[in-house]
Formats: sequence, structure tokens, C-alpha cells
Amino acid sequence: MTTATLVRTDNRSTRPAAWWGVATLIATEATIFAILIASYLFLRASSGTWPQGGIAPPDLTIALPFSFVLWGSSVPMLAAERAIRRDRQGVVRAALLLSGLMGLAFLAATAKDFADLRFGWRDNAYGSAFYTLVGLHTAHVVVGVAMNAVVQLKAWLGKLSPERHLTLTAFAMYWHFVDAVWLFVFPVAYLSPHWR
Repeated sequence: MTTATLVRTDNRSTRPAAWWGVATLIATEATIFAILIASYLFLRASSGTWPQGGIAPPDLTIALPFSFVLWGSSVPMLAAERAIRRDRQGVVRAALLLSGLMGLAFLAATAKDFADLRFGWRDNAYGSAFYTLVGLHTAHVVVGVAMNAVVQLKAWLGKLSPERHLTLTAFAMYWHFVDAVWLFVFPVAYLSPHWR
């Protein structure tokens, strides 16, 4: 049997292992977030008052506008994905930079938000649930910003092309996931304590 007979001749497209790895990671992380959100909602439903212990609901002054900054960071990521297919390297670099800066702005706002909280993660069930849910998401944003830096470096070094951009695709999948998760975490952790 020659090597030529081992080559696939059908037209079915296959995804690279890295794509499946990121898809599996996203599915696993989505399950973890779903469990944490369900736990938060269970604790809330089981509690006579929420937030417990006379804790004021989280302030939305910083969290609300910077949530839109985070969600908006997917727009330049979409632009980068589209631009790499057209070999528009300048757009790819600018879009990645903008998305990364938006992620950093969100992290700075979250750090300020955490610094202003008047409760700790050990104070009661509410504090534990809030810090765990929001803290885990923040950790994902930190990882995403670090991944952005790596992909940016590859873009600036000319390592991405229309034919070779799996790193960008995998990172974009992860970043869109981080943004999508915040669509669930923010209403649960920040908005729901304001609802009586």
C-alpha cells in the first residue's frame, strides 16, 4: 500500500485537534459555570434575605458600563477573525490590541469593584457564592488577556496568515465564551441581589 492511498479523497472537512481541545474545554467550563450559577440560585432561594447579613447589593456604577466593555470586546475579535482570512494583517493586529485593552479595562474595573466590596468570601453563603462565581470568571478573563498577548505577538511577528491562523481561531473561541458567560454571571451575581 502506498502513501497516496492513505490520503483522504472525500470532501469532508475535519477540524484540527486544537479546535476540538478548545471546544471540549469550553464545554467543561460551561458546565462548571452552570453548576455555580445553579448553586448561587439555590442558596438565594433557600435564604430568607439576600444578600445575607445586611450586606448591600453590589454597586452597579462600575460593573454595568464595564460589562458592556467586555461584551463589546468580541466585536474586534470578530473583525480579527474576518481580517486574517483576507490577509489584512494591520486590521488583525489593531483588532487584537483593542480587544486586549478592553479586556484589561474590564479587569481593572473588576479589581476596583472587589476592592470596594464591604464583605468577604468567608462572611456568609452570599459572600462565598459571589466571590466564587465572579472570581472564577475574572480568572478566565486574566487567562484570555494572556492568550491575547501571545496571539498578538504571533501577529506582530508575521506568524499568522490566511492559511495558518489556528492560534487566532482557538483564542477567539475562548474569548467569545468568556464574554458569553458574563451574559449569565452578571445578571445573577450583580443584578439579582437588587430584585426583591
